[in-house]
Amino acid sequence: MIHKQLKSQKSIETLAKVREIAIGFPATAEQVDKFGHTSFRVKDKPFIILGENEEGIPSIAMKTSKETQEFLLQGGSRFFKTPYIGQHGWTSILGDHELEWNEIEGLIKEAYLRTAPKSILKSLKMEKSPS
Repeated sequence: MIHKQLKSQKSIETLAKVREIAIGFPATAEQVDKFGHTSFRVKDKPFIILGENEEGIPSIAMKTSKETQEFLLQGGSRFFKTPYIGQHGWTSILGDHELEWNEIEGLIKEAYLRTAPKSILKSLKMEKSPS
C-alpha cells in the first residue's frame, strides 16, 4: 500500500514495522484518515495512528491507559501526550531516534487490547487456552 503522505524513508520504514505488528491482531484494518494519518483499527476504532511532521520525522500514537501514559511520560522526553487526544490516554513517540521495538510492540498490543470489543477478546482467550 503506497502512502503519499509519508515522505521520509524513516516514516515508511516505521509504518512497515508497525504494520507488521498491528495487522497480526484479529479484525484489524489499516486506513488513511482525512488528515493523511495512517491508522490501525479494530471494528473501526483506532488503536494506533501514525503521522509525520514537516521535517519528515514519523510519530506513533498509541491508545494507552492513563497509568501507562503517566509511566511513559515520566521516562524522559521520548514519549508525550498525543495532541488533541492525549487527555483520553493517547501517548505518542517520535521516530527521530532508534526506537525500542520490543517496547513499542508491547504498547501496540496494549492499545489493541484496550480497543478491541469483548467478543474478540473472548475469542482470543479461547484460542490461547489449552485444549
